[in-house]
Amino acid sequence: MTSELLDRALIEEAAKKSGLIWVRGAGAPAARALWHVWHEGAVCVVGDGPDEQPLAGLDDGGTAEVSVRSKDKGGRLVTFPVTVRELPSASEEWQATVAELKGKRLNAPDGEEMPARWARECRVLRLVPAGPVAPLPDGSLAERPVPTPVTTRAAVPAGLPKLLMKRGKKK
Repeated sequence: MTSELLDRALIEEAAKKSGLIWVRGAGAPAARALWHVWHEGAVCVVGDGPDEQPLAGLDDGGTAEVSVRSKDKGGRLVTFPVTVRELPSASEEWQATVAELKGKRLNAPDGEEMPARWARECRVLRLVPAGPVAPLPDGSLAERPVPTPVTTRAAVPAGLPKLLMKRGKKK
């Protein structure tokens, strides 16, 4: 019983302090970074709509694994299993969760209209801790980034940093 309480306390404290979590849905090839809030005993996320984060592999009633990193050092603090629950958009629980998420959403394209857009186009999920904390790994667990069509134009020319540094100097 004491171990369970310590695990819950660690999960809650880490999730509250970190603005970013890594989530691997069941069957997903790699973990994905998601912004979130901790609300009423669960990690809450919004996404799958235009201008929002993708929630691929996170299905209602499914399971996933969440890793929380340290805000100051960036290292892994805790990894734990969760059950995924999608909130119906008309419910009181959805409204309370969205009120928390709205306060944390940065650079929203529509400001005060955001909750209405989320109700129409997005999914709001609760990731409820569902088991003991996983032991810290021995290795790095580094993975290749998820494939994307977004690329840089070309490598930065070797002389560019020198040019930029000259501009800042006054003679």
